[in-house]
Amino acid sequence: MNETLDRRGPDRLLCAELVELTWVDSKGHHHRRVANLEDISLSGVCLQVESPILTGTPLSISYGDGELIGTVRYCRFEGMGYFLGVELAEGCRWSTQHYRPEHLLDPADLVESTVQRKRAL
Repeated sequence: MNETLDRRGPDRLLCAELVELTWVDSKGHHHRRVANLEDISLSGVCLQVESPILTGTPLSISYGDGELIGTVRYCRFEGMGYFLGVELAEGCRWSTQHYRPEHLLDPADLVESTVQRKRAL
């Protein structure tokens, strides 16, 4: 599947927040890294990291006092870093009741506010 089209859900919310990733590589080495949470949906997240993580790698995403578990579905270099698409594990779904990033934006809200502004003109 084309990496740029490999999106897990249509209802993605844009966000910006630092989270911590932990995983074990194919050689059994434990890794811990800070990542920027770029967007989030019920079933997946997009993260920006400084170096690549292999597709298929299971990982844990820690934030505040919680954790999400998922698997890397794509990893692509874009400009200043690598973007990871992570599919959340079955039974590990995100919700704003469970975790709300400090900077969270629904693109649909932008469209609605633009439409309302144009109607007001």
